[in-house]
Amino acid sequence: MSFNTSFAGPPKPSHLMTATELYASAGTDFSQLNWIELQWARWYLFCGNPILATGLASFLMHEIVYFGRCIPWIIIDAMPYFRKWKLQPNKIPTPQEQWECTKQVLFSHFTVEAPAILLFHPAAEMFGMATWQVPFPSWKAMLPQLAWFFFFEDFFHFVAHQALHTPLLYKHIHKIHHKYSAPFGLAAEYAHPLEVFILGMGTILGPIIYCAYRGDLHIFTVYIWITLRLFQAIDAHSGYDFPWSLQHILPFWAGAEHHDFHHMAFINNFSTSFRWWDRIFGTDDRYRVYHSRMRASMAAARAKGLSLDDMRELERKMIEEAEKEGVEAEKRVESLAEKRD
Repeated sequence: MSFNTSFAGPPKPSHLMTATELYASAGTDFSQLNWIELQWARWYLFCGNPILATGLASFLMHEIVYFGRCIPWIIIDAMPYFRKWKLQPNKIPTPQEQWECTKQVLFSHFTVEAPAILLFHPAAEMFGMATWQVPFPSWKAMLPQLAWFFFFEDFFHFVAHQALHTPLLYKHIHKIHHKYSAPFGLAAEYAHPLEVFILGMGTILGPIIYCAYRGDLHIFTVYIWITLRLFQAIDAHSGYDFPWSLQHILPFWAGAEHHDFHHMAFINNFSTSFRWWDRIFGTDDRYRVYHSRMRASMAAARAKGLSLDDMRELERKMIEEAEKEGVEAEKRVESLAEKRD
């Protein structure tokens, strides 16, 4: 690639330049770029307008990753073989439920996320975030940034999620997300548009705060972060706990088993990625009691020589008991909301 670097008149401000002009003014050496970096530059050159290029890339990336990650879970839900790892095996989402969920998710994506994403380029550049620039930062530079984003979002979500369980916010906003007591992958972003906005702030504020203080962040790193965050959210709502699930490798990782209890019992487990905030503040007490009882009951059943079907029936009854307690807890919150309205 080559560019004509001579321009008539005084130089333009960077926000008024086309991608061609930006790369020329930066003296970008395309011969030193790897394949991904070349495709990145080609995308910006193809779009011409950097704001449009960033907005389109961000929105397309989000949609492709979100629905792309959901597809494997839709397939798994349709295959009885995987029921042995289903946390609530008697509650499999129907095609109708998945379609209704998809419509609400798309509504939030286009009414809340699309406008915010399209405005992200000027906001990012205002804080000094690199967007069109190549080459990308090294993994050595990106890994601490990604660690900070995970840490910040997890604590933000822990606080905001508890706020959404207060009576008025639950009744008018968060109740939509709790429609499914047995969540599934597509339900990760099944929520009121205001909730999508509130919790989405935790995802994007971490990068913005980092960039405001350090000024060495590239949006490519943010794309990696959002991809990981979407995988985490979808997997946490999948409803499956496999022997190879990440929480069995990293004990502090939350995973589906941690979040599924929150949907089933309505209470406890407000964090997203990690277990430590719920443990530190005691918002996993019921969860730990439930799993202690479940393990003890299963051990006693095995000692008595009960059949697999009998053990599954025992598990089903304990799940139903926890869900009934969750329904009562939800009713109490809604009753308080009615009194305050």
